Amino acid sequence: MTGPIDSIAEEPIVRPAPHRWFWYALGGRLPRKHRGWVLFDTTTSTWWLRHTTRSMVQLVIPIALIMVFVPGSFGLRVGMCLLGIFLALIYSTAYIAESTETRVKKAGYPVGTALALRDRAGIERQRLESERKRAAATKRAARYQRRADR
Repeated sequence: MTGPIDSIAEEPIVRPAPHRWFWYALGGRLPRKHRGWVLFDTTTSTWWLRHTTRSMVQLVIPIALIMVFVPGSFGLRVGMCLLGIFLALIYSTAYIAESTETRVKKAGYPVGTALALRDRAGIERQRLESERKRAAATKRAARYQRRADR
């Protein structure tokens, strides 16, 4: 049984050039040819780590400005930057689902597409894990049965 999500997941994955990725990390929209990559980026198993990386890239410019232009000791400037990173991570994590869905929407997909694909992948991982555990239990039962028959 195939649905609209199946056809969406089969789009080609064209990775953007570094300057385009930087623009994407800052919240910009990528050209249409990178549409499949945006969906991959927001639904792969490391999507949350990729989101965190993009969030940290967004902080590069403000941190550089603080380190260069804020008067005060070096320790004070580093402390301000660390506090800013900490707060940014809290907010970034709090709105991780909304942020990734916004990226997917900018790429031209319906809202909820990334969540649906991540949910489907999670169900598939659970199914495979259940099969693995079931096979291990069957193997264990056979081993104990052989011991009992001796």
